Amino acid sequence: MENTQNILEGISWLYFAAALVEEETRRYRPTKNYLSYLPTPDYAAFETEIMRNEFERLAARQPMELLSMKRYELPAPSSGQKNDITAWQESVNNSMAQLEHQAVRIENLELMSQHGSNAWKVYNDNLVQMIENAQKELQRLRKQIQDLNWLRKNDQLAAGSKLREMESNWVTLVSKNYEIERAIVQLESEINKMKQAQGDENKENIRQDF
Repeated sequence: MENTQNILEGISWLYFAAALVEEETRRYRPTKNYLSYLPTPDYAAFETEIMRNEFERLAARQPMELLSMKRYELPAPSSGQKNDITAWQESVNNSMAQLEHQAVRIENLELMSQHGSNAWKVYNDNLVQMIENAQKELQRLRKQIQDLNWLRKNDQLAAGSKLREMESNWVTLVSKNYEIERAIVQLESEINKMKQAQGDENKENIRQDF
């Protein structure tokens, strides 16, 4: 089911890409041949003799040659060779060759019926094993990714908690420093007042002495 969905999604993406290309080619009108620097493509580079003959047949609109059954025919000697022993011998040899060929085909079919299904079963078993191995590997990778994500999440949570703790300590230390600085300012103010009061008292005593 999942494979079918993936295939359908791939086909939809192909249609979407084809539509984009078609829309682009419809709107784009080049003013010059932007492929002029490339050599002329040789479309016949990979053609074989059979392909060329077939292309020529299609170009000439000739029908495809039917499967020849001549090799399976057992013609008798012609009327002019009815009394020719060599001609009859060739016909007999041809018959024996055809009989042997059919016997080999029957033997191959029997072998296929006996071992062909087993070969397919082995092939299918191998495919099933490959799918199971791929699924196990996928599950292993998914678990590895999940474990890594959990580890990263735990590290981030621990780091966040540590940062909040350090921030709280920083706020506490800053508050204490502020309180200390305020106490120092207050003490300095009181000391200055005491010094000023003591200075005024000393001046008053000196004035009284005189």
